[in-house]
Amino acid sequence: MSNKPMEQANNIPPRQAGPQTPALPAVLHARGVRFAYPERQLLSGWSAALSPGLTLVRGGDGRGKTTLLRLLAGQLPLDAGELHMHGISLADQAQAYRAQVFWMDPRSDAFDQMTPVDYFAAQRGSYPGFDNRALDRLVDGLALEPQLNKQLYMLSTGSKRKVWLAAAFASGAALTLLDMPFAALDKASIGFVLGLLEEAAGDPVRVWVVADYAAPGAARLAGLIDLGD
Repeated sequence: MSNKPMEQANNIPPRQAGPQTPALPAVLHARGVRFAYPERQLLSGWSAALSPGLTLVRGGDGRGKTTLLRLLAGQLPLDAGELHMHGISLADQAQAYRAQVFWMDPRSDAFDQMTPVDYFAAQRGSYPGFDNRALDRLVDGLALEPQLNKQLYMLSTGSKRKVWLAAAFASGAALTLLDMPFAALDKASIGFVLGLLEEAAGDPVRVWVVADYAAPGAARLAGLIDLGD
């Protein structure tokens, strides 16, 4: 695995996902971001401006895809630099910044004692723009109905990921971060999520950031953050 820092990761036009969507004013600004683990530097002076639509964070194993999402979510502290969204600074107004973000680590067990119904209710209370009609469509499209009243620890990895995905798409969050959204999903659900991401690619308001090895199907990208292989 290469130890090359990610200072070469830039917000650049997509290379493999069809024509770029028309540019919209940026919602999220990263300026001079630096972050390192004790054994490895990951970001050094990284800057980007993310517009509404779909941005892909592409990279091989160990290149820092999940770490970058956690930094954008405000879950990990920056070593240096700034993140601003809709004029709100993470450094100065952390709570207000994070309130605009949907992020769920797919591996989390923090909500295992809840049912999906309970989890959705909690997210509904956290996001003023939570869309109940969209949630109904998502529950149906992801075949979650039989799982709704089971505690999350009882669900398979794929079913838990479907719960996180349903909440993410329904949240209405200004910045929605999705880590490997197709992992552990069945074929029908993969097709359904691909369709959702194609819709998200044309979103004029929300910023969607997907971390994965490659672009999601034929979805048009507003930006590409390439962390290398």
